[in-house]
Amino acid sequence: MSELHGNFSQNLKNIGTVGRSLSTWLLLLVPLSAAIGALCAVFLWLLDWATQSRFHYPNILYLLPVGGAAVAWIYARFGGTSDAGNNLIVDEIHTPSAGVPLRMAPLVFFGTIITHLFGGSAGREGTAVQLGGSLASTAGKYLHLSNAQTRLLLMAGVAAGFGAVFGTPLAGAIFALEVLAVGRLDYAGLLPCLLASLIADWTCHSLGAHHTLYHISYVPPASAPLFQHPLLLAKAALSGVAFGLVALIFAEANHKFGALMKRLVPFSPLRAAIGGCAVIALVWIFQTRAYLGLGVWSAIPGDPTISGFFAPSTDYWSWALKLLFTVVTLSTGFKGGEVTPLFFIGAALGHALAGLLNAPTDLFAGLGFVAVFAAAANTPIACTLMGIELFGAANAVPITIACWVAYTCSGHHGIYLSQRIATPKHDRLTTTLNDTLRSIRPVK
Repeated sequence: MSELHGNFSQNLKNIGTVGRSLSTWLLLLVPLSAAIGALCAVFLWLLDWATQSRFHYPNILYLLPVGGAAVAWIYARFGGTSDAGNNLIVDEIHTPSAGVPLRMAPLVFFGTIITHLFGGSAGREGTAVQLGGSLASTAGKYLHLSNAQTRLLLMAGVAAGFGAVFGTPLAGAIFALEVLAVGRLDYAGLLPCLLASLIADWTCHSLGAHHTLYHISYVPPASAPLFQHPLLLAKAALSGVAFGLVALIFAEANHKFGALMKRLVPFSPLRAAIGGCAVIALVWIFQTRAYLGLGVWSAIPGDPTISGFFAPSTDYWSWALKLLFTVVTLSTGFKGGEVTPLFFIGAALGHALAGLLNAPTDLFAGLGFVAVFAAAANTPIACTLMGIELFGAANAVPITIACWVAYTCSGHHGIYLSQRIATPKHDRLTTTLNDTLRSIRPVK
């Protein structure tokens, strides 16, 4: 009886410790996450303004080289370590050192707006994650938090930014845990990340920021013949192979072309100006502006868009053209992110594969939407949850299959080279503790 009483007393003490810890984190995370959510709302409004302005004043495209050079010069003059972007945040979470500078937030914020205003093909996740990470790091320094507490606060900042900018708080929380290491979730940050992502998303919505809604009307019929659903899942798995390979191509093209440009043109403003001229040249070569900006919507009727890929039509090459425009933009130094272009590439590729495989167009566009990102970021769990949050749970099984097959097929590659390898995807890779995707790349 005394042993039982002792266990009960110890459990009460543990509950009290957890309660005090949770109260402390609430005091930290509520204002921080609300601030990140508010900034994401302003960022989304300005992105929409930039996109509308680009359509309203089409000749603004010719200022892309000037805008890119200006942003690159500001980063070179004032940015310091900020230019490392998301990789700096991942490194700081693994090994806290100098921290993430607060100036990263305004630099990436306005740098991304300029990229989209003048027509660069980029995303928005990088901006949101860096906003969250820089604010969280600054809060940790100001409050003199320990390295362990700062690490958790950085993860929560990443979750808040990601969850708010895409309107997917569950995916945002898991992304912040999963993006740190291939094949491992850091459960220590689960509650702070979930809380931060939810608060930021609620704040963003309450301020009137809206996210594009995507709908998959296909629902597997309960009375389908035995072979029909397994055949659909086999098609989803086969498509997952293509999604993974395209994600690999995207990541490697970004890294290799970016390294080549840095070697050939060390002066970053000139490099960005050349990139801007190259984007303009691509517009003239292909006679289209459809692959500029986010690609979520277009004011030009008939332009391919992410939403448009969920409807039946014939478009087999938009994924490749968006990949080309985005690689040229990002690898020459423009700011933004990779994720929304990856959504476009994935949805376009899924749309094309649906026609080839005689599969539901909207379903396979949705599978590509999340699976290419899952493979490129090595975050299959977060992307599976994102698919369920965006499209509903009716097709959770094909979403899961596509994400995991794509993740496996992309190999040990990815858009975030600071990711560490916790569980190799295959036995042929031998790694040591703290190996990163960067460290296992061939030295040239």
